[in-house]
Amino acid sequence: MKIETLPAEFEPARPILSRIEEAGFEAYFVGGCVRDTILNLPIHDIDIATSAYPAEIKQIFSRTVDTGIEHGTVMILDHGTGYETTTFRTESGYQDFRRPDSVTFVRSLKEDLQRRDFTINALALKEDGTVVDLFDGLGDLKRHLIKAVGDPAERFHEDALRMMRAARFAAKLGFQIEPGTLAGMSQNAALLEKIAVERIQVEFEKLLLGKAVQNGLAAMLDTKLYLHCPGLKEGGQGLQYLAQQPLTLNNATQAWGALAICLDLDKNQLRPFLKGWKLSNGLITAVSRAVPLVEKLTTKTAGASDLYQAGQQAVADAVVIANSLGGQVDPQAVQAAYQALPIKESGELALNGGDLIKAGVKPGPAMGKALTTLTKQVVEGQLANDYQTLLKAAGELLKA
Repeated sequence: MKIETLPAEFEPARPILSRIEEAGFEAYFVGGCVRDTILNLPIHDIDIATSAYPAEIKQIFSRTVDTGIEHGTVMILDHGTGYETTTFRTESGYQDFRRPDSVTFVRSLKEDLQRRDFTINALALKEDGTVVDLFDGLGDLKRHLIKAVGDPAERFHEDALRMMRAARFAAKLGFQIEPGTLAGMSQNAALLEKIAVERIQVEFEKLLLGKAVQNGLAAMLDTKLYLHCPGLKEGGQGLQYLAQQPLTLNNATQAWGALAICLDLDKNQLRPFLKGWKLSNGLITAVSRAVPLVEKLTTKTAGASDLYQAGQQAVADAVVIANSLGGQVDPQAVQAAYQALPIKESGELALNGGDLIKAGVKPGPAMGKALTTLTKQVVEGQLANDYQTLLKAAGELLKA
């Protein structure tokens, strides 16, 4: 197969391949950029593999940086944009199920490609657009199959995260996992516990945001992979329910929020669950704001205070989550209700603590409680957001 016109993303990197070839070595674009080019998907990273050893690359190019030279990776800066090139290599001795104990540089493209995870990722692309396919990756792309290169058990022992990657690709691409590969995942699922939670989280989040989430979740359920993920040991039914929903999730808050609701987590369980996945504090806060609002939007019981407490972004996320879980929430009506709020954050209240102190009120819990009550009354339209009105109302509250 030959791609007659390469996407524009490849153009700045093509001179690098030409220079390496002129010096007598082989060089190819490899990995996801080749797969996504064939599938007409957006290209993210351009990866280059070469038969030239790192020292030889540094002789060919004048401006390089050793970004991972022990693994054969050198960044070339000669053409402005930095491109990483990695020497063909074999790996051995994966005692921690994620990193090789030793790396050996080789001159053979086949030896390099056969250590990769799946056939659809083991494609190489020449500078002239010729696709090199040594493991029938093109056939598997046509068949919409995710298939391990060689023995699935070997690939998963090399890096157990590859099992999550298989499920993630199933969700992202809408592909099925080849039966032998799926069986290998079932047999080796427990190895996932050897992998850092942060790495699993990245793959799982991408899975939840895939166009065919059902495929990815089905793979996790069929292989029992979910049993080895944080907080999901009792989550089989919740994941099955999630897989049956018409999901249209657009960001991480919506993904984790929908998951939490399908797992039926209460407010005391939510934060510990999200922390168990090592999510950032900001994301945990965003999910914690959106989730309580979803049920109220679905049952049409969300009031002005609920919208105010959630904030604009959480309101928008809650609408998407609700509708992704089968709700019938009108996004425009909810957004109009939010925009109609008299104030949208505490700083917009016409009276603040400083004003009360000037009026002779002692700082303390009582003052804070009064301001909270005033805010709620303004949000719900019971009081005008007017300085004199609020000052008078505060006086009455503090007398009581």
